Amino acid sequence: MRILTLATLFPNAARPNFGIFVERQAAQLASRRGVDVTVVSPQTMPPWPLSRHMRYRALAALPVHEIWRGLDVYRPRFLHLPGIGAHWQPALLARAILPLVRRLHAQKPFDMVDAEFFFPDGPAARTIASELGLPYSVKARGADIHRWGHDRKTREMVLQAAQDAKGLLAVSAALKTDMIALGMPGEKIRVHYTGCDQERFAPHDGSAMRAELGINGPMLLSVGALIERKRQDLVIRALPMLEGATFVLAGAGDQERSYRTLAAKLGVTDRVMFAGSVPHDDLPRWLAAADVMVLPSRSEGLANAWVESLASGTPIVICDAGGARELLGDAAAGTITLPDPRAIADAVRAVLDRKVDRAAVRASVSSFTWARNGDELEQYFADVIAG
Repeated sequence: MRILTLATLFPNAARPNFGIFVERQAAQLASRRGVDVTVVSPQTMPPWPLSRHMRYRALAALPVHEIWRGLDVYRPRFLHLPGIGAHWQPALLARAILPLVRRLHAQKPFDMVDAEFFFPDGPAARTIASELGLPYSVKARGADIHRWGHDRKTREMVLQAAQDAKGLLAVSAALKTDMIALGMPGEKIRVHYTGCDQERFAPHDGSAMRAELGINGPMLLSVGALIERKRQDLVIRALPMLEGATFVLAGAGDQERSYRTLAAKLGVTDRVMFAGSVPHDDLPRWLAAADVMVLPSRSEGLANAWVESLASGTPIVICDAGGARELLGDAAAGTITLPDPRAIADAVRAVLDRKVDRAAVRASVSSFTWARNGDELEQYFADVIAG
């Protein structure tokens, strides 16, 4: 079984945490006997002189082909024209990588194309698969459906990619429902839950980490990009109602400045800690040290950070987004709350006030393993290829 995986969402030396769950899924699949995975991870690049901007210089320095953590990865560049609209991206992406994939296919034919995000990957995979005469599949992860599936300029491309695909994946049952409501064929959609490294993400004594951070009281942790959709500002607004608690934000993004301003305005600057983008390999220490992981996102598919926190024995407080109810079937694992600072404060306080059974929290996600994820994906791909 030879799989061509198209993944704009994939880690690299410049952004080692970017789409790491796609990398782990691909690595698990590639480790199986009789399965060969080639990853094509296109990198957006504006024309000169914009390409000289600091944001793109690190991407320009990436090797076009490398073995990345055991995976065969190609990183071709495709043209990005700032300001003209994202609806051009699928065509630009497909045009840029078609010569590469034709050459690879001629050397050793692929059996199918696997797109790991719905936009721009899905529509581009449709074009590439048609050119190569192959079936293709698209995986929906959340923001790709909730944003690009509703944008008037990209909606039809997203729906056409879904209509022509041999199969579709969704990271939660809730996301599958959203896809059907958008107009995608439900009979094609299979729910495929994420995996988690259950050995690395496990309960352990976090006192050393807390001492390193200088935290004495309750530690609240948010893992995720600092973007408007994640709504970490609601936790900052809740902080004045949570005496002695420190809120640690593990992530980076364009909302950091406004979050710092908000913390100063509320007089909680000394209780809000910006940790930046924490390397994924270090994340288990942070999660195990926290008393509760709080992430009141507006929309999600099924956040990997939720699963990793629970596997670490740390309960979560989240809003009713995506697969939240699929994950929090056990009250010991955490609480679903309203997107309101007082409600969030009450939910966090309730978790802090009860004795947390970390083993029970961890048990709630015991089925979320990469081995199970790989088993399901291998069978699904076999079904797609068989037609």
